[in-house]
Amino acid sequence: MIAAMKRRAFITLLGGATAAWPLAARAQQRERMRRVGVLMHLAADDPEGQSRVAAFLQGLQEAGWAVGRNVNIDVRWAAGEADRYRRYAMEIVALTPDVIMTSATPSIRAMQQATRSVPIVFVLVPDAVGTGIVDSLSHPGGNATGFTSTELGMPVKWLELLKEIAPKITRAAVLRDVADATAIGQFGAVKGAAPSFGVDISPIGVGNAEEIERGIIAFAREPNGGLIVLPVPTTVIHRNLIIRLAAQHRLPAVYNSRYWIAEGGLVSYGPDVLDQYRRTAGYVDRILRGMKPGDLPVQAPTKYELVINLKTAKTLGLEIPTTVLARADEVIE
Repeated sequence: MIAAMKRRAFITLLGGATAAWPLAARAQQRERMRRVGVLMHLAADDPEGQSRVAAFLQGLQEAGWAVGRNVNIDVRWAAGEADRYRRYAMEIVALTPDVIMTSATPSIRAMQQATRSVPIVFVLVPDAVGTGIVDSLSHPGGNATGFTSTELGMPVKWLELLKEIAPKITRAAVLRDVADATAIGQFGAVKGAAPSFGVDISPIGVGNAEEIERGIIAFAREPNGGLIVLPVPTTVIHRNLIIRLAAQHRLPAVYNSRYWIAEGGLVSYGPDVLDQYRRTAGYVDRILRGMKPGDLPVQAPTKYELVINLKTAKTLGLEIPTTVLARADEVIE
């Protein structure tokens, strides 16, 4: 039901201008039509992906841009597949957009390979400087700017949270992508901090569903284990599998965002993702009105939230400490 509602809202935002086409057609005679390309890292049928694009479109509407009246939106969905990132990046550039919005690190990398002239606004990129996407956060330079997500040290906070809600944990597996430079740095940060928490850290690859399932099942054979799930495209795409396996093997798991918890995960701490997409629209608006991306500083998240699923905690036999509940922004019962 929720997915259907999100999909209807998404379609309404994209198609709302169609019902008033005669008015839109007359408006186009007076107002220049602009074009915005969007490269998403999720699949087109993913409700979370639709919610993110809907948040972006909402931000554009609030800035005065209406689909079909003064802006056209071309959305492509890579679904975490390397060949799609490359193919869709070239396809979007061929449409000659005024500005491009990219979601997650693989999308901006593919887009920068496709163009160094079309302005790009990225979102959900953890380490834009370290990965060479921008020169600096304050002065990005080049044709790209945008919004970072989690910093390299965030997984240490997730490990601390895991120990708070499941004190008996002595082992933690980190689900990470070996091809993602930021994820490698994040894994190193949590591994370096683990001894102070009395926890042994091991990695689980997330190249595909089979690797994820094989890794979690093998890890779960020993007791007192928990999971830390890094926010890379492949974990997001396979989140239903990860949540199911964590429940099946009674593994407490920490995630980066609320949508994991709404879908049955235990606990998350991280930025408000939809707020990030709305803020991205603000930068797209400023570029459409004449600003250069290299002059717009890369911004960090401003809203972080702690979300707990008490139903999942009960299923796992965990009693969430009152000190953690008191800090929670949302408790799902």
